[in-house]
Amino acid sequence: MLFDSSIRKELARSFGATLVVLITVVMTMMLIRTLGQASKGSVAPTDVLLVMGFTVLGQLPTILSLSLFVAVVSVLSRMYRDSEMVIWFAAGRGLANLLEPLLRFAWPVVLVVGALSLVAWPWANQQIQDLKTRYEQRSDIDRIAPGQFQESAGGTRVFFIDKDTPDALSASNVFIATSDASRETVTSAQGARLQVIDGERVVILSQGQRLETLREQPRLRLSEFMEYGTRIGAASGSGAEEGAIKARDTRQLLADPLPAYRAELAWRAGLVLAVLNFVVLGAALAAANPRAGRSASMLLALFTFLVYYNLMTVGQSWIASERTTLPTFMIGLHGGTLALGLLLLAARHNQWSLRALLPRREAAA
Repeated sequence: MLFDSSIRKELARSFGATLVVLITVVMTMMLIRTLGQASKGSVAPTDVLLVMGFTVLGQLPTILSLSLFVAVVSVLSRMYRDSEMVIWFAAGRGLANLLEPLLRFAWPVVLVVGALSLVAWPWANQQIQDLKTRYEQRSDIDRIAPGQFQESAGGTRVFFIDKDTPDALSASNVFIATSDASRETVTSAQGARLQVIDGERVVILSQGQRLETLREQPRLRLSEFMEYGTRIGAASGSGAEEGAIKARDTRQLLADPLPAYRAELAWRAGLVLAVLNFVVLGAALAAANPRAGRSASMLLALFTFLVYYNLMTVGQSWIASERTTLPTFMIGLHGGTLALGLLLLAARHNQWSLRALLPRREAAA
């Protein structure tokens, strides 16, 4: 009882400290990333904190998994380093006895990771997508800022209006550059006004000229006009696009056998299975050698974490491209990792070594 309680208490302290540090680092990184997206026009400046919060929420399964892995390795390595493990081993407690207190501490984390990866992950991605779609589907007239060149929603037109604007429905010194598959057009006018005709926003340009260049024919066409109308967009900016795969509900992924859906399902289920594997791997890898330094086990654990998650990403792409199936990947990666962790744990628990096996083989020969 004392053995279990002492390990769980130290695990809780280490897990909490690691979690706070990782969340702070991730929030800082996501804030910088979101500010970069806002500066490029992908995210509304007023939605920066919301997008950052939803992004951090989607990354919480990975943060919790890494925090638990680091906590297990750091606590057990300290116990080895301070010779506490020797005392427990002398009292008849082996490495295999570590799994019970470790799993007792880890099962709430497994449940939270399962809820986050299966429910919160698609919900957070859906909220981010809705915010981006709502911002990108603004009409072109809403995108125009006086004194700045602004690109349209489809990227085919560039607008510019003078800072001297009498009101919100009129402008002066307007410049519009349009490019499509067949021609390029540059239109300039001294004035413009906004009107709604048949449910569509139309800009009426006045006192200007239009320069048109045909791509197939190397010639220019210049025309002057007193008034010229160009459609800006629909009066109501509705129209939702189909959600991305990451934003789809887990039940929809289970119901549809598409390879892309199976790949996303493998990622979400793999996040849950990875937590259990990290507990076993942490118990197997946490060995402190005084000659190797204090950080040897931690570096090995971080390397294992990176390799594991990279293999999950590679397997997700393989399932999406139909190079492998979902059961084969889950058994091969997660089942193989669990078997390898248990084998390493059993080898250290029973003190198996190649040096001990070689003399037996020579004697038998």
